Amino acid sequence: MKITVDQGKCCGAGTCVLLAPDVFDQRDDDGIVVLLDEAPPQDLHDLVREAASVCPAAAIAVHE
Repeated sequence: MKITVDQGKCCGAGTCVLLAPDVFDQRDDDGIVVLLDEAPPQDLHDLVREAASVCPAAAIAVHE
């Protein structure tokens, strides 16, 4: 699995950080997503998929 984020699309909702804090973070100044791990371990894959599916701005792409 490889993950990419489009910071230009991100609205700063933060759901991704709540679901997978080892993979996603937010910038302090504006809340925009920061990708911490573009290739997370297997045990986080389900959480990453969920984070991508609930992202209101569709800013997270998961490449299997």
